[in-house]
Amino acid sequence: MPTKREQFQHSLRAQLLGDRMRQLREDRGLTLKYIAAYLGVEFSTLARYERAEWPFRTDHVAALLDVYGVFAERDREELLAMSRNAWRVCQWQVDGVKDTGTAGINEQPSLDPWWILSRSEELCVYAPTVIPPLLQSRDYAEALMRHSDPNAPMPKVDARIRQLIEQQQMLDAKQPMRLLVILEQDLLHRSVGGRLVMAAQLEHLARAVERPHVNVVVLPSYAGWHPGVYGGFSVSQMRPPYPPVALLEQLTGRAVLEADAAEAYRKAFDRIKETAYSIAESMSLIATVAEEMRAGTPTDPKKVAA
Repeated sequence: MPTKREQFQHSLRAQLLGDRMRQLREDRGLTLKYIAAYLGVEFSTLARYERAEWPFRTDHVAALLDVYGVFAERDREELLAMSRNAWRVCQWQVDGVKDTGTAGINEQPSLDPWWILSRSEELCVYAPTVIPPLLQSRDYAEALMRHSDPNAPMPKVDARIRQLIEQQQMLDAKQPMRLLVILEQDLLHRSVGGRLVMAAQLEHLARAVERPHVNVVVLPSYAGWHPGVYGGFSVSQMRPPYPPVALLEQLTGRAVLEADAAEAYRKAFDRIKETAYSIAESMSLIATVAEEMRAGTPTDPKKVAA
């Protein structure tokens, strides 16, 4: 582990640890000044720990867990493991399973992608197959969930839908992140949940872009080779001083890439965007496909492209 602060690369693990330790302190009604004096560090040093500008020392985390009354072995070890690995970047996550990979990483809890989004200034999404969760309508989201888990009981599906709708409210926050989505043209014609559900979803997209910070463009079917042919991804531009983060979603999990690895995806996104229709052309196309879906006369996307 790096021994000098200037060698520390800001990581998601450090951010999550700082966030969790700050929440524990605030939940106990303790001030930064009091805790800094307890640890024997400067007030500004503890503030930087909690903001993840510097990595929390493991011995400090252990001492603070005693002060905060966190004695459950599992909870303590989770936070201590985060401090031991705060300098690590990038990971593969399997839903419902601890991280897997190189030694030490499997000690870490999975990073909630919605937690990452909540700390983003800008989100760029390349979506070749399905509408991104932030822009999904209720019926569209339910259809996707039922396809992916057909045996899921209705209460579980309802709970996941409610959670998704609540998470989508981040687009209406006082200081919302900027959102730019590139949709593959073919996915507009992929009738998830039936043509009426898909028509409603496309109309939902049209309402979503009424927000000034939300834009959706369509990549034509004739685009040919481009950096997105390897699969969908999203890139979160994090608030300074943190580096960008890329998420590559798969059926059972995701890859979380940081810093230089994420920057490669940002550059790929910009190259894909160069080939996309303009915003006006994209929204006109989406409106046309929605009308055709409702009328029951969907057009072949290749003919539309031509």
